[in-house]
Amino acid sequence: MNKLRHWIRRNFGFSQREVNAFLVLLTLLVLLSAAPFLFGLFYTSEPELTSTKDRQQLDSLVAQLEERQPERTAKYTVPTVALRPFNPNHLTVEEWQAFGLPKWLAQRILNYRSKVGDLTYKAELGRIYGLPDSVFQRLYPYINLPEERPSKYKRSESIASRPTPRPEWNTGKREKFILAPFNINTADTTQLKQIRGIGSKLSARIVKYRSGLGGFYSMEQLREVYGLQPEVVDSLHKYTFVPKANMVEQLSINTATADELRAHPYLSPNVARAIVAYREQHGKYEKVEDVRQVKLVTAELYEKIKPYLAL
Repeated sequence: MNKLRHWIRRNFGFSQREVNAFLVLLTLLVLLSAAPFLFGLFYTSEPELTSTKDRQQLDSLVAQLEERQPERTAKYTVPTVALRPFNPNHLTVEEWQAFGLPKWLAQRILNYRSKVGDLTYKAELGRIYGLPDSVFQRLYPYINLPEERPSKYKRSESIASRPTPRPEWNTGKREKFILAPFNINTADTTQLKQIRGIGSKLSARIVKYRSGLGGFYSMEQLREVYGLQPEVVDSLHKYTFVPKANMVEQLSINTATADELRAHPYLSPNVARAIVAYREQHGKYEKVEDVRQVKLVTAELYEKIKPYLAL
């Protein structure tokens, strides 16, 4: 070791302290380089074998769970028959499967009917556990049941004591709930919530937008209400109407201030100021059509706002 120290000092010009530090560093580098080999001597293959066994047991448990819970792996298939109006109380398992439902879900619907009784309105089908909302929405227009549960419908006896139904008992027609069309410009939130897809927020939003406009003059204006899905707008077209002798609130273009004009959803602050500025420069408007002289009032905007303008 002393010879090695002398050789290092002679060839590298190190001091005694530098030689000692160099040897310590060299020893550490050798140990670090040999560490993987040294650790490999003490490593056994038992953990790998254990990991393999655990993985096999896990795969076996997963397979058992999938067999016991087929609904988690079952997929909805493409309907093999064209959708048509149907009564969910009359379909068999095979007919439900033809509509694209897996067999386990079709059987669950039949079990629900046998325990609870026949379905009485459309939304009751959507509450059956396991039926996705997307599938229910696809079937909804074809369900031959009332929109809402009939208020007069009552079960006369419990399921347990009900005798086996005779064929002629199922031939009678239930009383259907019919929603009579109503005036969209006078409807309140309670009436609007009777339409499927409209809750408290959307009904309030429709009423608020209607108030800002001064009333709807066309059913197409409902598409402007934020958050209304196309299918909900279609339902509004079906159950609501704008009367022919409809009167909307109008703004006087000769007396309204810029703030009053800009409060209308169709008029931006710039357009409102331009209408007032044109009136101050050229005098009062002689007819409603004169507002077209304002450069910011385009032909499209004029057609939209025209029913709400007056002299």
